[in-house]
Amino acid sequence: MNAPAAPDFGSVPRRLVRPLAALVAVAMPTAFVGAVDPNTPGHYPVCPLLQATGWWCPGCGGLRCVHALTRGDLLTAGHDNLMVTLLALAALALWVRWTVRAVRGRPAGVRLTGRQTVLLMVALAVFAVVRNLPIGAGLAPPAV
Repeated sequence: MNAPAAPDFGSVPRRLVRPLAALVAVAMPTAFVGAVDPNTPGHYPVCPLLQATGWWCPGCGGLRCVHALTRGDLLTAGHDNLMVTLLALAALALWVRWTVRAVRGRPAGVRLTGRQTVLLMVALAVFAVVRNLPIGAGLAPPAV
């Protein structure tokens, strides 16, 4: 038996509108962070959790990480914030998958289940705790 034909959601340019709009929405602030160095004090606000408690949140070092990623420096990006580096690479892979599926006329189909969402939240919490312990000092971003 033949499988049913894949659904076609219009012309290729029309199917690419959403992935390209998402790319632009992410690329604009990323370009700003790439141009305005977060390693230079005074350009961005200090993390409120870090300022209030002295603890690194899961996002601390994220702007420096994105800045390093815009320069293609994966090692520095990973040192600034390993979680943001991994999430950025995962987001890139998911965007490429979405775009390829859009070109082929397939639905995007990228959704997190409840279990995956909980797992992601637990991973972020564990990352936040470990990077504030002496054993996880290598996961803390360098001081600026």
